[in-house]
Amino acid sequence: MIETFRNAWKVPELRKKLLFTFFIIIIYRVGGTVPVPYLNAAALSSWFETNNSGNFFNYLNVLSGGNFAKATVMALSVGPYINAQIIIQLLTYALPPLERLSKEGPEGRKKLEKITKYTALGIALFQGWAYYTTMAKAGAVLYVGSNFERYFAEVIIILCFTAGASLTIWLGDQINEKGIGNGISMLLFAGIIARGPTAVIGLLQLMFDGIKTGTAKNIILVPVILAVFIVMIGFIIFMNNAERRIPIQYAKRVVGRKQYGGQNTFIPVKIAMSGVLPIIFAMAFMSIPSTLEMFIKPKAGSFYSKFLDWFSYDHPFYACLYFLLIIGFNYFYVSMQYNPVEIANNLRQNNGGVPGIRPGKPTSDYLKKILSKITLVGAVFLGVIAIFPIIFSAITKMNIAMGGTSILIVVSVALETARTMESQMMMRHHPGFLK
Repeated sequence: MIETFRNAWKVPELRKKLLFTFFIIIIYRVGGTVPVPYLNAAALSSWFETNNSGNFFNYLNVLSGGNFAKATVMALSVGPYINAQIIIQLLTYALPPLERLSKEGPEGRKKLEKITKYTALGIALFQGWAYYTTMAKAGAVLYVGSNFERYFAEVIIILCFTAGASLTIWLGDQINEKGIGNGISMLLFAGIIARGPTAVIGLLQLMFDGIKTGTAKNIILVPVILAVFIVMIGFIIFMNNAERRIPIQYAKRVVGRKQYGGQNTFIPVKIAMSGVLPIIFAMAFMSIPSTLEMFIKPKAGSFYSKFLDWFSYDHPFYACLYFLLIIGFNYFYVSMQYNPVEIANNLRQNNGGVPGIRPGKPTSDYLKKILSKITLVGAVFLGVIAIFPIIFSAITKMNIAMGGTSILIVVSVALETARTMESQMMMRHHPGFLK
């Protein structure tokens, strides 16, 4: 990857794109330091420290790269756009008009992108209002006390959050047009990476404190955590590149005096084809009970209180249900991406087929069987990455600042960006035409 970056830096056009991408990321990070008016940062920080375990706000804080806990202009960050993408993608398979747009080529995709952005704007307004309501209950909103100033503060805070989300989408579009990689993914990557140094410094400080006090647990566990992260990164890279190649053979056909077909190829099916989306789905679902607890305080010892205890981040039931939801959402997402019946029909229409399998229904059944096995492997991989920090924290009693989901996002975006740079360098280097 480092070699790819060096080679890309030598190409003037790619160097300009890389510099432009870095410039946009700097603007995004600077926006993450701009405070929102009428907010008490100290009260908000204190509230977030006591309510930062397994709820929806923790999920939003991961997506915003820590900006959500600081309540800056970029607090909502890429969250509304990612949620809008998920909603529109699901509705594409449920609503015929959206399905037709998705099949109309570039023009249809442009219209879907506009619908996604308008949906993201609506989600940003709602999330901004919900965030304001939560901060008002936590005593983090500052105003003199008159109704006019209270309403004015509410409008200003919500508009600031919405403007930050809109600016994030615009910055992502600029990277898509003039930079390298997927814009929204790059901003999400930058936000998570920005939290990395703080996490590493915290671990090193913990180890040095253990050396001073003679605490053997901290001295041993910190190097173990760093080693585990390195192994996890290698495992994620291996699974990201892993794929199942289904062999395809096309029959020969003669048209006039020319012969077509007869070649052997394959259909690559990635094991981790759904990426981090099943984890995001499951995380959002699992955060609902603990988020409701912040608005509706149950009585101690009541059924609702005991029920919510099962959904606490450190409860075994939480980890088991989280793991099962990731598997279920992974199957759901893969079923939307791959249609074995459609693939089998396309192969038959193009005189192709899987060697040893008859065209039509036998081919679709064979593809379903292969996809089911691959999906299970990918789902278990995502589940292990997601619940590993929970298990590790339960065993060591140490809270890991950067969990498996963050590492998965960072590694996936880095690999995809490296592939993009390699493909653009290949487009600009044609030795066969020059020699």
